[in-house]
Amino acid sequence: MSSDNMSTRDVARTLKNAAKEGAREGTAAAEDRAIAMFAPDESEGYRTQWDGIQTGFVDEPRRAVEEADALVAQVIKRLSEVFADERTRLEQQWGHTDQANQISTEDLRLALRKYRSFFERLLSL
Repeated sequence: MSSDNMSTRDVARTLKNAAKEGAREGTAAAEDRAIAMFAPDESEGYRTQWDGIQTGFVDEPRRAVEEADALVAQVIKRLSEVFADERTRLEQQWGHTDQANQISTEDLRLALRKYRSFFERLLSL
């Protein structure tokens, strides 16, 4: 075997390391997507409001639909704020400033991975 060729052991080690990295990235991406959009108490508050709206439908259907529309609008607005805040945090992490030239390739790789997770969360809604 020539020195230009990788040994079977080297190939196995490389594949094993690649698999570990892929598993770590897959786990990180899954964890990022699993992050709730709202804090538990905020989500529960929205659910409580929805339950009240649904219960009120029997007595006042038109009002219930109007309240449902208002609640959905409120949740969409809040969701937009959550995503805007998260995007701002991502920008700050990778150095979207004058110091951007000083950031390492590894930091940029991690930033891109976080953007990918963020993007997947956006599309999963």
